[in-house]
Amino acid sequence: MYIPKHFPSFLIIFLIALNACAQSKHQENIQQELAEKNLSLSQTVVLNNEAGLIPINGLGNYKIASIDLGFDHADDFNAMLARYAAVDTYHSDGNLAALKVLSEQLKFHNLLIVQLAKDVAASQPVLDFIKNEIASKKVILCGFGSPQKLALLDELTAPIVWSTDTTLAAAQNSAAGVFGGIALSGKLTTNISPRFPAGSGFTTIKTRLAYDFPESVGIKSSNLTDPIGEVVREAIAEKATPGAVVMIVKNGTVIFEQAYGFHTYENKRPTQTSDIFDMASISKITATTPAVMRLYEEKKIDLNETIGHYLFQARQTNKSNIKLSDVMLHQAGFIPFIPFYKNLKPGDVSKDSSATHNVKLADGRFLRSNYYQQVMWPEMLASKVETPGQYIYSDISMYVMKEVVEQQASQPIESYVQEQFYQPLGMLKTGYNPRKRFAKEDIVPTENDIDFRDTLLQGYVHDQGAAMANGVAGHAGIFSTANDLAIYAQMLLNKGTYGGEIYFAPSTVTQFTSKQSAVSRRGFGFDRKDPDAKKAYPSALASLSTYGHTGYTGTCIWMDPEHQLTYIFLSNRVHPKVTTKLFDLNIRSRIQDAIYEAIAKGLE
Repeated sequence: MYIPKHFPSFLIIFLIALNACAQSKHQENIQQELAEKNLSLSQTVVLNNEAGLIPINGLGNYKIASIDLGFDHADDFNAMLARYAAVDTYHSDGNLAALKVLSEQLKFHNLLIVQLAKDVAASQPVLDFIKNEIASKKVILCGFGSPQKLALLDELTAPIVWSTDTTLAAAQNSAAGVFGGIALSGKLTTNISPRFPAGSGFTTIKTRLAYDFPESVGIKSSNLTDPIGEVVREAIAEKATPGAVVMIVKNGTVIFEQAYGFHTYENKRPTQTSDIFDMASISKITATTPAVMRLYEEKKIDLNETIGHYLFQARQTNKSNIKLSDVMLHQAGFIPFIPFYKNLKPGDVSKDSSATHNVKLADGRFLRSNYYQQVMWPEMLASKVETPGQYIYSDISMYVMKEVVEQQASQPIESYVQEQFYQPLGMLKTGYNPRKRFAKEDIVPTENDIDFRDTLLQGYVHDQGAAMANGVAGHAGIFSTANDLAIYAQMLLNKGTYGGEIYFAPSTVTQFTSKQSAVSRRGFGFDRKDPDAKKAYPSALASLSTYGHTGYTGTCIWMDPEHQLTYIFLSNRVHPKVTTKLFDLNIRSRIQDAIYEAIAKGLE
């Protein structure tokens, strides 16, 4: 709680007492909500799940729709579904004419989640509609209210999630349970029908992230909200960043997600937890590195082989005999970066798009077609190798690995990572070039670029080289949200498994995230906790097993297997121009320290 220094002492004492009282009341409310949620969970039963459709896996196989047939908490139910997958939402009042229209609208969906509440389940048109859809699609029924209504569904074979509770908690539990965010194990306590006798009920498992209060994992909420809020508000007040999002995941549960400030210092659009941020160098571990990991497992990439072994263009250059392992560890001897944008010639950039200038750098700026292939890539291949065997952080490394990935995958990296990871994981807003898929307003702006592109960058990658590579590079170009990053992080903490699917063998995750260098703290692609305690990087309190990455735009993600913890910080500290204040104030590390301190305090 911030109190101005000039306040009289008696007012300070009063405010402290008032704040303590408010916190006590807030804590009571949280405990009550937790109790209500757990009670509701015990009243939720899964039926007809012999085929194991619940929890849903294989997201890439489905086009999903949620149909509201009169549930009071339909919006909350759908909001929870949207945490896990792309779900189109529909509402119908259940009459025959409306259901006929609805059936036509659902023609191209193959998985329906139908919310049944009030008396709608007794409607013959609704039952006929469900039977019709079951004939050609997978259907999951989510019912709320008296279990006696289940008798009306006795002839249906579709999986059912039924809750006798009709509150917000029931809506969230049922939606999360459908996707494996929580495990469901309730049983019917009375005989309902021949299909649904007393004792019926399948037990499901937790396969994806849950969303709950910190108290659910033994942490007091105020021990997170107060210190984290204080640090972020300081960052905003000092103009280190106009806004930020902080997310914390503990034991597979999102226990903290908060947005602060605004998109810009004009304070017009408040930051939201669903906002899309430029990841900068986090792209290295969310795009290029997992692509290498997948190809490594498929034996299409051998880290002990050389660049020249995979890239014909690199032969007869000083890059040919460099091992990929050294490239991934930033000890290949590459120079840190090349300021490509400073080498542009008159006519290379145009204000208009054309056949000769089709690489969009930003709004109203287009680069000469094939500039990357004709100028940038040859310049990288010809660049000096100055310090082989030494740790020198270099963006050139991931430019190279992106080329190796595309050569071995026979596919552009932007589509490869979408198909292999983002879509099946449910990372709905992650990818390159987000302006092709999302509204400009949903993307947090970065720099007002007056040196190169003469415009405010919003949805176009901040890194100049990545922009000149058509927005797709190995070291930068990925945009994402906190929730998407949390999904990816949990997959890694699960040793390669998420949502019932295996993405990597546990040994692969361990290998790439472990220390692999005698000259640095690094793993393959991943940054790690610095063993020098004096550096306190990324946090004085993080375990030595911690791995992750930071991003130039003001982002970071750190996973700590020892504590089963993920910490995500997203900001646009380069807006409206690049500033070092986020580093100077040590904002990211101080927040991370506060998280560990809250864990240590528990529920005190």
